[in-house]
Amino acid sequence: MYGCVSERIILGIDPGTKIMGYGIIMVAGNRAVYRGMGACNFSKITDHYLRLREIFNRTVALIDEYKPDELAIEAPFFGKNVQSMLKLGRAQGVAMAAALSRELPIFEYAPRKIKLSITGQGAASKEQVAAFLKNILQFDALPGDLDATDGLAAALCHFYQRNTVETGRSYSGWGDFLKKNPERQR
Repeated sequence: MYGCVSERIILGIDPGTKIMGYGIIMVAGNRAVYRGMGACNFSKITDHYLRLREIFNRTVALIDEYKPDELAIEAPFFGKNVQSMLKLGRAQGVAMAAALSRELPIFEYAPRKIKLSITGQGAASKEQVAAFLKNILQFDALPGDLDATDGLAAALCHFYQRNTVETGRSYSGWGDFLKKNPERQR
């Protein structure tokens, strides 16, 4: 395992064959602290198998650079295009294999679960997720590519799942959620 006992680092990945978003948070006690995010663009690589190799290599490089204790990864969503789902599943599998090659524990979250944990709404847009993240984690500017914030959202979702301080909260709707969670508003 990487990291130290009192703190832990979570690497979040939004897998994709053309763009892979990633985000890093440090957990200090019951707080999540922003450490970075970015997107790896593989669109110039025309061979699908070479893209998979590059996804593996970039994931290993991120693990070696940030030394995370856990990997949170977005699960492929079920869509109508079977070929797209297959390619996305391969990208996710390669990123997971990279984590396993470094003995990093993997936690998988559905896109809807990630959006729900960040915004309180499972059908939130990428822009809404990004705005909430900016407010929650207090970073300066949104990236040019929102796949980066999707990777960051996976990391923060994992933090919320593993660090549930308050239990039994329920909401009667979006307004009630915002009223009870003012820190998640812009």
